[in-house]
Amino acid sequence: MNINRDFLRELQLQSKNPGTWTGMQSHDSGTYIPSHSPVDGALIGEVSVTTKEQYEEVIAKAQEAFKTWRMVPAPNRGEIVRQYGEALRKHKDALGRLVSYEMGKSLTEGWGEVQEMIDICDFAVGLSRQLYGLTMHSERSLHRMYEQWHPMGIVGIISAFNFPVAVWSWNSMIALVCGDVCVWKPSEKAPICGVACQQIFQDILKENNIPEGVVSLVNGDYKVGEFMSKDHRLPLISATGSTRMGKIVAAEVASRLGNTLLELGGNNAIIITPNADMKVVLTGAVFGAVGTAGQRCTSTRRLIVHNSQYEKVKEVLAKAYGQIRIGNPLDSDNHMGPLIDKAAVEMYMNAIEKAKAEGANFIVEGGVLEGSGYESGCYVKPCIAEANKDMAIVQTETFAPILYIMKYDTLEEAIAIQNNVPQGLSSAIMTDSLKESEKFLSAAGSDCGIANVNIGTSGAEIGGAFGGEKETGGGRESGSDSWKAYMRRQTTTINYSDVVPLAQGIKFDL
Repeated sequence: MNINRDFLRELQLQSKNPGTWTGMQSHDSGTYIPSHSPVDGALIGEVSVTTKEQYEEVIAKAQEAFKTWRMVPAPNRGEIVRQYGEALRKHKDALGRLVSYEMGKSLTEGWGEVQEMIDICDFAVGLSRQLYGLTMHSERSLHRMYEQWHPMGIVGIISAFNFPVAVWSWNSMIALVCGDVCVWKPSEKAPICGVACQQIFQDILKENNIPEGVVSLVNGDYKVGEFMSKDHRLPLISATGSTRMGKIVAAEVASRLGNTLLELGGNNAIIITPNADMKVVLTGAVFGAVGTAGQRCTSTRRLIVHNSQYEKVKEVLAKAYGQIRIGNPLDSDNHMGPLIDKAAVEMYMNAIEKAKAEGANFIVEGGVLEGSGYESGCYVKPCIAEANKDMAIVQTETFAPILYIMKYDTLEEAIAIQNNVPQGLSSAIMTDSLKESEKFLSAAGSDCGIANVNIGTSGAEIGGAFGGEKETGGGRESGSDSWKAYMRRQTTTINYSDVVPLAQGIKFDL
């Protein structure tokens, strides 16, 4: 398969070894991470693995940059982010194509991911004038109390392959307007996307005479992540990935009393009631299960269907799955591209075998696609299995397009099934009944961080705080008041009287 790589030239990524990026400099450690596209198996490029010595250089530069950046007025910091958003608009097509080619998601999703970056830049620019604190009335006369928010320092960001650029931007753009500086370790499965984002941002910093250490990039596997997790100079680690990885990061950071923002696994369900609109069900369920080849943390893994609608839903879904076009994601006619790599394919096949061993009945069979256009070995068939809620495989998040479908009798039962998994990220109900939707959204309803009505589980707008509960980690990124995670709160009392009265009426006369 011959892929036109003009997008790499536009992003100035023609070097074989883009390297470990610390500001404008590329450091070559002599050890490389190759990035092969799951689209055609071709080598896109290699990045130099960050050594411990190079990591120390990065942190030293970040510490120095923070001394300057924290004193820049927040609206001025917002202006730098605004310029980055404009640069992303200029490079949206090229960067979106790189995301699609390196990660494997459809081109429209690649462009959509860059649009998310643009949107969070716009959000952060407005936020730079709204970092509000509260004022409180003091119980002591001639005293004023208020709270203010200060930047934390260096924010470490560890991101996953499935959103190789957007999740970094959710964290970094908010952190930057808050006055923090950022050190980013992108996924070793999509490192070229990280280099592209870094290069674009460094151009903005250079044009504005801003210290290059404000935004830095390190590359490597879990060992580089360990450098960050164990480093007391990084007061906050924001990590996106598996629950297993999150538990390791949380333990390391907690051992030094640092802060974590964790976005981990999802095992997301849609409840389909007798009052559901089937057209809405079809779109929400199919995209939720098949979009990004099932490699979103918000991908739909389970359909919980009322007995009266079960056979109809099965029939409609099976027919829809038969129309899904799988192939080169840079071809906009295709709905689904490849999994990220052959290890993901193996995990997908193992999950299918486990499901069958537990008694699941596949109404749409899975499998690996072969032949022309599928030479990378990473293309698979999306599949649907009738399953039981208590099956071990149903309790597990499999990062692949496997959808489990099951029955329920009452809404209370459906909500219990929905909540009966370790993960708690995204959930949805399909219904035109106000009572059903309100029960689902009540305190006795979904226990997830995201609860939707008449839209699927997959995807989120940047204006709302994104994150989940239980083994999803409890973190919140992006919109709402999630900016508070990147700052430290300080309560201040000012006495403008001539005496020092103590709180609670305590007397201490000298």
